[in-house]
Amino acid sequence: MRSVGRAMQLLGLALAPVGIFLQLAQRISVAQLLLMGLGLLSLFYIGRIIEGYSR
Repeated sequence: MRSVGRAMQLLGLALAPVGIFLQLAQRISVAQLLLMGLGLLSLFYIGRIIEGYSR
């Protein structure tokens, strides 16, 4: 479970710059960027909780 939590955290952090790049390239709107950021923040936080419970 620890590796699953860690993978979720890394995925949440790794995809954040992708969203910023997509918005700068005007492929997504600001509202979509904010929703993506909220989803990635949630993914990171859930991964942190899972990693914490596995210890």
